[in-house]
Amino acid sequence: MANGKIAGCGFHHVALQTSSFERSLTFYIEGLGFQLRTKWTSGTGKQLALIDIGDGNYFELFSDGEAGEESEPKAGSFFHLALRVNDTRAAFERAVEHGGIPHVEPKDAVLGERGEITASLSFVKGPDGEQIEFFQENA
Repeated sequence: MANGKIAGCGFHHVALQTSSFERSLTFYIEGLGFQLRTKWTSGTGKQLALIDIGDGNYFELFSDGEAGEESEPKAGSFFHLALRVNDTRAAFERAVEHGGIPHVEPKDAVLGERGEITASLSFVKGPDGEQIEFFQENA
C-alpha cells in the first residue's frame, strides 16, 4: 500500500550505536546473513556501516557507543528490530549459534483485537543487548 501523503515514502534504515563495531558487524553479517553495502569513517572518526537486511532495506551500525546497563527503553526510543522470516525457529537458532542471547523462545501468537494476524515469533539479544525479533506471519 503506497503512502498517500508523502510520495515515494518507505523504510530505508534504522541505526544502532555499538560498543564494539567489529563484533556487531560480524554478528549481523555472519550470524544473520545481512550483506555489507558500504563502510566508512565519519569526519568525527566514527566507523559506520550500511548493511542490507536482505530485501533492499538497511541497518546502519555506528562505532564508539558506550556499553551500558540494560534498562527499560525511554519514550521516543526504539526498543526492538523485527525481521520478517520464513522460519522463526531456524532464524532464532542461527542467531544463537552466532552469539545471540536467547530472550523469547519461538512461540505462536495471535495478534489484533479480532485475531487478524497469527504468527510465530521469537527474540534474541544482539551484541549490545539490543532486542531482535524474528516474525513469521502464518497464512
